[in-house]
Amino acid sequence: MKKNKTLKVTYVRSAIGYNKNQMKILEALGFKKLNQTRILPDNPSIRGSLYHVRHLVEVVEE
Repeated sequence: MKKNKTLKVTYVRSAIGYNKNQMKILEALGFKKLNQTRILPDNPSIRGSLYHVRHLVEVVEE
């Protein structure tokens, strides 16, 4: 049986001082607080969003 891949994403750096669109991307991914961790599905749309905020988050493939 095929296991669905997920990404463990942690919001590690504040978006203050960066483009406001990056904060909106973090909110769309479900982040509300710094150091919050979310388990997200591994698909192209999530990967694209993470690419834009890659300097603010840590990603671990599960």
